[in-house]
Amino acid sequence: MVLVNTHKDLKVYQISFRISMELFELSKLFPSIEQYSLTDQIRRSSRSVSSNIAEAFRKRKYPKSFASKLTDSEAEAAETQNWLDYALKCKYLKENEYRYFYKNYDKIIGMLVNMRLSANRWKVG
Repeated sequence: MVLVNTHKDLKVYQISFRISMELFELSKLFPSIEQYSLTDQIRRSSRSVSSNIAEAFRKRKYPKSFASKLTDSEAEAAETQNWLDYALKCKYLKENEYRYFYKNYDKIIGMLVNMRLSANRWKVG
């Protein structure tokens, strides 16, 4: 059993942070015309996934607030998948890159759903 002291100890946080950083590096290759559009949006939504997990972790004293922030994180992960769809269609991503990121966000969403469904288990204090 892994002891969870901070949000950084959560596997879902670690994965979402890592994937967001990988996506950030890849998005540097997007055309400059997308800088204030798709590039900005995909960076914001991908970063928001781990940010909402961090917030949720601090709200676990209140299961409904905890679950709400996890839902926000799920929504940001799904939004990131939407931007990945656009990036693929615009040919900014290769098919294998798209599948890699999309599958990772599916995994993150699944982990978040499991956490949300067991919100009472995470309650402290």
